[in-house]
Amino acid sequence: MTRTVYIRPIALADSPQSEEGEAIRLGGSMAWASRFALIVRENGQVLSRRRFGAAEAGEALAALPADLGAAAELQWSNLRKVHAPLICGARSIRLEQPQIAGILNITPDSFSDGGAFLDDAQIAADHAAAMLESGAAMIDIGGESTRPGAAAVWEGDELKRVVPMVERLAAMGAAISVDTRRPAVMEATLQAGAHIINDVSALRHDPRSLEFAAASGAPVVLMHAPGDGDDLHADGRYDDVVLDVFDWLGACRDRAVAAGIAPEKILLDPGIGFGKTLTENLQLMNGLALFHGLGHPLFVGASRKRMIGALSNEAPAHQRLGGSVTLALKAMDAGSHIVRVHDVAETVQAARVWRGLRDAALTDFAQMA
Repeated sequence: MTRTVYIRPIALADSPQSEEGEAIRLGGSMAWASRFALIVRENGQVLSRRRFGAAEAGEALAALPADLGAAAELQWSNLRKVHAPLICGARSIRLEQPQIAGILNITPDSFSDGGAFLDDAQIAADHAAAMLESGAAMIDIGGESTRPGAAAVWEGDELKRVVPMVERLAAMGAAISVDTRRPAVMEATLQAGAHIINDVSALRHDPRSLEFAAASGAPVVLMHAPGDGDDLHADGRYDDVVLDVFDWLGACRDRAVAAGIAPEKILLDPGIGFGKTLTENLQLMNGLALFHGLGHPLFVGASRKRMIGALSNEAPAHQRLGGSVTLALKAMDAGSHIVRVHDVAETVQAARVWRGLRDAALTDFAQMA
């Protein structure tokens, strides 16, 4: 019998003042939580669920069985953990407010903008420059489509697509993450000036990836996807998608740390849209705050995903701006540190208004006093 424990924030606050100080700051972000659910599972089934306020945390955790107490204490500490900035060459990306990563797909078949930037390197570079000027903190470059049913890409083709663009963006001084599952591409792009490895297979696709990522010292994004072969969307079966993805990411994190990757170099992505139904994706978005309990910055990408079309009369990918911004703001409300999007200018504008509202909430009560 395996019992596991989870501390899920269930009441978010605009500021700690609104809860008279009885709220915690989630992951060093601009999101606060005042109430929590303490959940115990055994073999995937929920045994108990207790609600408590921030001031009652000590009492609630002390009442747990001895075999769960240490894990709960660690999660409670992780929920309040402040993360150091990401160092990307000469650039430093601070994580106390949400940052935007702009998507640049150098592919013929990505679900949203496949082919738009493949044939003309100057158009792709101009688009990346525009995203940076609009306020993107980094550019996330991908040379392989990971949409359902996408054909596998030969490693040589991926290298030809991605490396020259990394060199161009590095010359601009951009912070660069590379969306790849292949260690040869990881190595070549880091040498070309990239800074972050963003692996949608969580370093499982190639057995050499873990060793290379550890040796490189680069920050790594580990994303949840249920498939362990070429089809990352396969085998998506869950008892509770939020808790199951939490457990899966925790296990992948532990595997990465055991391989020599420093914990402070790991970011986690719940994998919105990968092997999950519409309902499961919505549940994950509603449960994002839980993932602070793993103790790593959160990297969330829901931009233009299929779930938006499913909720908006099957709108095609290029007509999903409103839904994409809504999901980006939802991620910010939960304290996500980096939000990966296609529509940078619009999302940055939304994030700046969101930040203004948070700043105002932090001073409202002080002025009233």
